[in-house]
Amino acid sequence: MTTLEIDVADLKVAKVQIGATDLLVSLEDGRLISTPLWWYPKLQQASKAQRANHEIMPMGLHWPDLDEDLSIAGMLSGYRSPGARPPPRG
Repeated sequence: MTTLEIDVADLKVAKVQIGATDLLVSLEDGRLISTPLWWYPKLQQASKAQRANHEIMPMGLHWPDLDEDLSIAGMLSGYRSPGARPPPRG
C-alpha cells in the first residue's frame, strides 16, 4: 500500500471558479483541481454572491458568508463535507 504525500508548500491557489456542477481551483504551478460541487453542500446551496465572496488562504479557501473552509490538500485527497450526497441519477 502506498501513501499519498502532499507538499502543502506547493499548493498556492491562483484562481477559484464555481460552475453549475463543479468547483475549479487553479494552482499557481498550473495544476487544475476539479471537484463536484455536491461534495460541498454549503457551496452548492449558496447564492452566486455568497459563492463569489471567498478568500484565498495559505492552506485553502474560506467563504466567510457560509462559514465554509476547504483545504487544497483535502480536495486532492478526495475529502467531502459530512453529509454530502451525490445527485440522483436519471
